[in-house]
Amino acid sequence: MAGCEELRNLLELEMIPDLEEAIDELFEVVADAKRADDASKEEYAQLQELRTALTELLHDLEAGEVEPDECVELYAELSSLTDEEEED
Repeated sequence: MAGCEELRNLLELEMIPDLEEAIDELFEVVADAKRADDASKEEYAQLQELRTALTELLHDLEAGEVEPDECVELYAELSSLTDEEEED
């Protein structure tokens, strides 16, 4: 079973870097478009919020503020999200 270390690795090595890359790419689209559509702006804002939440979770993990059973649940939930993204 996955523990807090696996969750930390998932966040630090996979999810947060992938989000930052997606945010950078979307920022270029939004910044280059004179009138970026609302969907792009909303997606950009949602990605930033998700990155913030995952970064805060990572800080909580590093501070030892997340229980091991919570780590297992979060890991399963987040890894299923990354699996779904890979399938798309």
